[in-house]
Amino acid sequence: MLTALAALAVSGGAAVPAPALAAGGAGDGAAGGVSSLQGDFAAAADAYHVPRQVLLAVAYQESAWDTHAGQHSTDGGYGPMHLTDVTPAMMAGGDAGAAGRGDVAKLAAEPALHTIQSAARLTGLSAEDLRTDPAANIRGGAALLASYQKAVTGSGDATDPGNWYAAVARYSQSTERQGAAAFADRVFATMEKGAGRTTADGQRVKLAADSDVDPATGQLASLDLTSAADTGVECPTTVACTFVPASPSNGQVSNRPANGIRIDSIVIHDTETSYDTAVSLFQQPGGSAAHYVMRSSDGAVTQMVPTKDLAFHAGNYSTNMHSVGIEHEGYAAHGATWYTEAQYEATADLVKYLADRFGIPLDREHIIGHDNVAGPKSSLVSGMHWDPGPSWDWNHFMSLLGVRTGRHGVGPAGSVVTIAPRFADNQQTVQICPSDDPTGATTACTETQQASNFVYLRTEPSDTAPLFGDQALHPGAAGTDRINDWGSTAAAGQQFVVADQDGDWTAIWYSGAKVWFYNPHGCNTAPAHGVQVIAANGTSPVAVYGSSYPDAAEYPAGLSPSTQAPLSMYSVPAGQAYVATVAPSLTDDFFPSSGAVVTGAKAMYTIQYNHRVALVYASDVTATDG
Repeated sequence: MLTALAALAVSGGAAVPAPALAAGGAGDGAAGGVSSLQGDFAAAADAYHVPRQVLLAVAYQESAWDTHAGQHSTDGGYGPMHLTDVTPAMMAGGDAGAAGRGDVAKLAAEPALHTIQSAARLTGLSAEDLRTDPAANIRGGAALLASYQKAVTGSGDATDPGNWYAAVARYSQSTERQGAAAFADRVFATMEKGAGRTTADGQRVKLAADSDVDPATGQLASLDLTSAADTGVECPTTVACTFVPASPSNGQVSNRPANGIRIDSIVIHDTETSYDTAVSLFQQPGGSAAHYVMRSSDGAVTQMVPTKDLAFHAGNYSTNMHSVGIEHEGYAAHGATWYTEAQYEATADLVKYLADRFGIPLDREHIIGHDNVAGPKSSLVSGMHWDPGPSWDWNHFMSLLGVRTGRHGVGPAGSVVTIAPRFADNQQTVQICPSDDPTGATTACTETQQASNFVYLRTEPSDTAPLFGDQALHPGAAGTDRINDWGSTAAAGQQFVVADQDGDWTAIWYSGAKVWFYNPHGCNTAPAHGVQVIAANGTSPVAVYGSSYPDAAEYPAGLSPSTQAPLSMYSVPAGQAYVATVAPSLTDDFFPSSGAVVTGAKAMYTIQYNHRVALVYASDVTATDG
């Protein structure tokens, strides 16, 4: 169905000769307060006979009219019209986390991920112009809408905005009725109430309200879309849930765990957008989606991917295979003001429900933040996400799950501790810069002190010693107090092996090094028991991995093996020890085109390696009870 629908983009009409593009810069204004961007929308709408309010409302839902300065969004969309051109490299380094996968080119080849190519054929403009020139991009979007309109009605020229409902739904690129209708309904709601904003590059764009638009919702049947396979919500009765399907390209249909793919972890995210925007973005093809989105004000949930299916949310395909993702409305730089008690309690109910269904351990190697997810390959580690950030109160959240750390204290070298600072009393200084804060509230890098879920880690037992610098973030250099610098912090609930003590300071094994944190009388830790302590079973360092694929020889003929290599900057040196909370799991892989699951003969432990989890082969280590 996807291929047939994508063909409408090129069969709806002949290419239009390339127009002369606007010469003005992106920020140039026009007389009477009309920006050049507003003029570009008017010109494109007139050229392709699309009602202006339809084109403006579609672009508002796709990009809030931002041009992105010629750069693609995180999901491969360019310009105000979010024209897509997704590459294998985007799939490898994005939320799909497809680095090393033999099918990454196939993942990126879906027609819905390449609307720029369709727009180029329709307009005669080059793909490069459509990526980088806002005026060209808007013309490309208008041409696509007109081609969809002609395919539905036989005419690309309809003056009544209400008669463009099916064309707008088709623009979503969703192959499922619910997703296409949800997008179209948001576009027509925008037309009804109007919108106006100043874009990131300083242009004022306005869409006047029009309460007389009557969307022809019955047109949706002409697209012959399928219904989402599972529209029933999977939530406990204590959580208010609705189902809106994400774009099919933002995940993969599977049959977990019935097909042998275990679901053993839950990843906590924050949206860095509003709740409604997050739901809208997950419906756009070519990017990410979580299984659930949680609203800040009241803990209401939109489920967007059935739990049996993979969602592209973690930036690591192995993690996506085995996890459920929960997004939370909020901004990591302002987390404490967004992470409400309603969110905590609703999320706790949802996590307990999921953990009970799938047998997920309620510990911090399996209930993790996006900031705890391993990088799938060496070159991607430094760019892994850092949400939900220092303001997610892990102690409180885990207590809502019934997990308590016990009395504070610290044992001797070789024992295990849980990091357990008291959130409200744990005031840490962090630096927040404008790039850390998409709200725009931070206009210059600012040091601030705030309640935090972590302890800083230093190279020596002194508060004047340098912060530990993670090898991927600061090779050979000290760490920083930047809020996004996860490499010098240990977060609440994480467990490590004690390496040493010196007065009020405790040392742990962390990221292949001995690091120190302030811990007078064990106020920031609690002794931990019932875990496994992992150490090298020889004198050579143990390789550390970010994914868990079978060996190439273990794949049946006809399936392209995924590959993995040790994370080059990390290892477990002989003499150090790390924590694993459960037995090792066999390596595995999944092929959505056939539904094949490949299980290897080797097993890997998940360990708490640094701020992130990592994987080591069971054959390389010795495990003892801690």
